[in-house]
Amino acid sequence: MVKVFFSYSREDEALRAALETHLAPLKRDGAINTWHDQRIAPGDELHVAISSQLETADIILFLVSADFLASDYCCDVEVPKAMERHQRGEVRVIPVILRPCDWTTAPFRHLKAVPKDGTPVTDFPKADDAFLQVAKAVRMAATELEKQPRQQHDTAPASPSTAATPSLVPTPRSPNLHIKHQFTDHDRHTFLQESFDYIADYFEGSLTELKKRHPEVQASFRRIDANRFTAVAYVHGAEASRCVVQLGSTAFARSITYSYGHLGDGSYNESLDVADDGHILFLKPLGMLFGTSQSKERLSKHKGAEFLWTMFMDRLQQ
Repeated sequence: MVKVFFSYSREDEALRAALETHLAPLKRDGAINTWHDQRIAPGDELHVAISSQLETADIILFLVSADFLASDYCCDVEVPKAMERHQRGEVRVIPVILRPCDWTTAPFRHLKAVPKDGTPVTDFPKADDAFLQVAKAVRMAATELEKQPRQQHDTAPASPSTAATPSLVPTPRSPNLHIKHQFTDHDRHTFLQESFDYIADYFEGSLTELKKRHPEVQASFRRIDANRFTAVAYVHGAEASRCVVQLGSTAFARSITYSYGHLGDGSYNESLDVADDGHILFLKPLGMLFGTSQSKERLSKHKGAEFLWTMFMDRLQQ
């Protein structure tokens, strides 16, 4: 069974507990067991218990947030020890980005983070979607580790043959391994469809939260069809903001358009087009509202959703 260790800040206890709930099926299947400092028994020495679990874990999850990065114990004790074991090939370290923070200079910045593209869990319209990605990543890592020879976590000296096993020592390599990629029409259309679906979920989730936080606000989200949705917000019963977001309303179906007001004649106030730099696909605003500087932005799915949501909220906040 693969042992999973949670390295996290106490301020993120609720998010850690939510993630552990999503990992419950893996525990029930006997694929993993989990450990965190809440499992330390009364009277046990904290540092000894944590150190012992760090040394024997097969997967270590860094639950990254501003509080995690500010924690002396996380960053000065747990992270260095975990990274040392990672460099020796003894453990799989997975950064889980819980909340927005600057982790670009952290010792684990070169590791692939989850959720996808390092998008923070709290930035997802529905946190369950983010935790599902994390759970799948943990399952994949656990499955891979079960296929490998188990590491020995005792104090007995390693035999010469074991100590010399080259697979336990990662070969140094450069991070500069990117080359130009030719994206196909299928790649662009798939990216655009996924972006539109993400934006629709983002609006629906944001409107739901908006109503919870402001009792004076009534809001509705309606999916007209697979390629269109509307969002409306009322304040004290008076309409304050309305929009229509549509997929593929311009040539080659490579745009997501945003229109103020009701469904109309196909005109729009802003457009997100698909572009690439030879390495990644991204959304590019046309810049109809704020000029050419805006048209130079490169937006991920999440940032594209927030870009359009900001347009919706601008009218609500006037």
